[in-house]
Amino acid sequence: MTRLATPAIALWLVTSLNAGAVAPALHHHSAARISMACEYAIEAYSRDAEALPRILDEAFDEVDRIDRLMSHYKANSPLSQINQEAAQHPVAVPQELFDFIADAMRYHRESGGTFDITVGPLMKAWGFFRGEGRLPSEGELATARRHVGGAHVTLDPASRTIAFDEAGVELDLGGIAKGYAVDRVVELLKRRGVAAALVSAGGSTIYGLESPPAAAAWTVTLQDPTDSRKTAFSLGLKDRALSVAGSSEKSFEADGVRYSHIMDPRTGRPAQGVLSVAVLTTTGTAGDALDNAFFVLGPEQGRAYLHRLHATEVIFFLPDASHGWRIVREK
Repeated sequence: MTRLATPAIALWLVTSLNAGAVAPALHHHSAARISMACEYAIEAYSRDAEALPRILDEAFDEVDRIDRLMSHYKANSPLSQINQEAAQHPVAVPQELFDFIADAMRYHRESGGTFDITVGPLMKAWGFFRGEGRLPSEGELATARRHVGGAHVTLDPASRTIAFDEAGVELDLGGIAKGYAVDRVVELLKRRGVAAALVSAGGSTIYGLESPPAAAAWTVTLQDPTDSRKTAFSLGLKDRALSVAGSSEKSFEADGVRYSHIMDPRTGRPAQGVLSVAVLTTTGTAGDALDNAFFVLGPEQGRAYLHRLHATEVIFFLPDASHGWRIVREK
């Protein structure tokens, strides 16, 4: 479920403005920083020109803080402590991390297990943990599957602890933590009085706060899922998040079959039948959980789940023999 720094299904941040169209009372600043294994980029407008660069630095510092809290690549992070010790004894964790994991487990239950933060053993078996992918043996796959599933995880709100029922279970928040960081950045920008901003986590999760001067919304474009040189279409974002999951972000081919890094936890194998999924919803956290779930579910199975969600739209890019891909749009 790990997201990548340079996804093939990418978004580019685009504005239709020129310097002469910017309202005199608003000042513009943009910046980027590498964090959480991708580039976080912010384009913002504020009435305080002097403070705006400092505000964006503060926003990037917040992303770095979340990375230190939730990374399973950092050996000394609280999440890594859970993975190292929770099979031996319940591990007390910071309230923020406990609440976030509890929220992720809620998405797991509501999606019928198609979004699952325990897929780490599967990612390793398929070679996607620090690698480009490989075919596992049936024995490796069976071993990994025994350690996957929300039933292995016990959360105790009273003691704020997390425990695993057996060794080999681990949590991987890479499929949802980037969106959470985007949400925290948006909240910070609001508190600091930023009038409008476009916040991107590696191009795969983006939030449009308000709208830029002289425009109804921030304009973003979705890339053609089969040809990175082409654009599929554009759409506007205003106080809304857009998250994208794609089969070509990280994948490999074996015996004529392409396998992506997006796992179907129910089968233990990479999901098939969808090229990419774009989710429009209220927060980056929700979008990050839902784009993986809908990628696994597909449009037919996903329809019932979508109807239970609030203010959410899903765009499926499906293979098509005639044109390479076709769109199914559900809301």
